[in-house]
Amino acid sequence: MSGELAEVERLSSWPDSRNVLTPAARWLIDHGGEVMPISDLIEGFCRHLLQEGIPLLRVSTGLPSMHPLTLTRGFSWTRGQGVTMAARGHEVRQSREYLESPIYTIHQGAAAIRRHIELPDTPMDYGVLHDLKAIGATDYLALPMRFTQGPGMSADGSANISFMSFATDRPGGFRPEELSYLMELMPLIALRLELEAGRRMTRDLLETYLGHGPAKRVLAGNFRRGQGYEVEAAIWLSDLRGFTAFSDRHTAQEVVATLDSYFDAMAAPIQAHAGEVLKFIGDGLLAIFRVEENRGRADACRRALQAAQDAFAGLHEINQGRAIGGAPPLKIGIGLHVGKVVFGNIGAKDRLDFTVIGRAVNEVARVETQTKVLNRPLLISPSFAAEVNDCPILSLGFHGLRGVQEPQELFTLPDECFAGYE
Repeated sequence: MSGELAEVERLSSWPDSRNVLTPAARWLIDHGGEVMPISDLIEGFCRHLLQEGIPLLRVSTGLPSMHPLTLTRGFSWTRGQGVTMAARGHEVRQSREYLESPIYTIHQGAAAIRRHIELPDTPMDYGVLHDLKAIGATDYLALPMRFTQGPGMSADGSANISFMSFATDRPGGFRPEELSYLMELMPLIALRLELEAGRRMTRDLLETYLGHGPAKRVLAGNFRRGQGYEVEAAIWLSDLRGFTAFSDRHTAQEVVATLDSYFDAMAAPIQAHAGEVLKFIGDGLLAIFRVEENRGRADACRRALQAAQDAFAGLHEINQGRAIGGAPPLKIGIGLHVGKVVFGNIGAKDRLDFTVIGRAVNEVARVETQTKVLNRPLLISPSFAAEVNDCPILSLGFHGLRGVQEPQELFTLPDECFAGYE
């Protein structure tokens, strides 16, 4: 052991090999495992290049995203102004802005694009060059950044290539050694950006498929089977009326489009009122509104009830559009209940689901089923109604619920509360 320690001491006495790296390169490498927002990473990278004497005016990059609405996130740093971010939707691939940009040329395999803007014979063949010239830029360089994995923006989706561009306003533009230096830094900045973008994409995917709360718990390490905890919450269960018959009469594409618009109308108000969409079950939706420690059950129930009213308003707008096209209106049933549930990982050893179970979940299912029997779009359980007794709720009398020994009093809202929904 003493011989091994002596060898370690001998090696540690050597000159620090990191001293051969430039400050910018060393900063990119020595992140110490720290999680850094992408905007901070780009800001720090540009700051180090400025300190090394490279007179940057603007630096831009685009990073792939794995999100249903966003294809890529563009980041732009401008000297004296910091970093801004703009999200680009999937339609950007067909846009003229993209197809006539240096980014498209990079994605098609160009090793570099350089335009010495201040020279009179330089081709101004990209729109961004005119924008840069207007703010005083004299030179422009765009370089590919190659990632080891993840979606690229090539036409066939096979290339894992992003880009980074640099502009300067120094008379004479970039010097040859500066151009070479920026090219040499590309693998390092690509690795750091891929690391940080990968974390963001993982979070986006988990939030998209699990929801914000479960995604946060999974990322924190709570993903073992059987892990769960009890929470008190207002519980929402809804589904479409006549969905089976609708599916039989329409194409798969039409069914999916209808479901998407219906779920948008439900999920948006749930999330706007601090609820969590936990599961889509065919045409059904399960959500909870947690009882916050400092706000109580009544607050959670009021949020759920207001979300339901907003959902009916959104569905009314959808039905107006469907009426113009001659399509029948969408009808739904929503059941609301409040109680304790177990929230956690449940399932097979290699296929888990992050969801809620418990007596209260079974009870809200019984309540929601009665919306069909009573032909009411919204039904409220007795325990939920007791928490919102200051709202204009109406009793519908006592009704038998499957699996419940005693008949239960069910409640709803006056017709005018459904915002024109029929």
